[in-house]
Amino acid sequence: MQEWFASHPLISYIVIFVLITYVYNKVFRVKQKLPLLKEILLYILMALGSAILLVFQIDKLPIIQCLLVAVALMLMVRIRYFVEDRQKKKSQAEPKS
Repeated sequence: MQEWFASHPLISYIVIFVLITYVYNKVFRVKQKLPLLKEILLYILMALGSAILLVFQIDKLPIIQCLLVAVALMLMVRIRYFVEDRQKKKSQAEPKS
């Protein structure tokens, strides 16, 4: 898999950028919206950072795999919160005797 990503740098770059954008939006984004120019600057900087990570990916470091693990862990946390909220609502809905 590592060799395939190294031989397809455009696809690797897009995957890295999408994963970084997802991690930013789910973990680091503030509740309020940023002004448009700051938002544009932020995505430009993420694109530059993705280019640097692409160099590391091509140089045989498992950047994409590490980002996939981070996204998987974030999804597991979201599932855990969902299950806890369901259990909390279920326990509150039960009549107390």
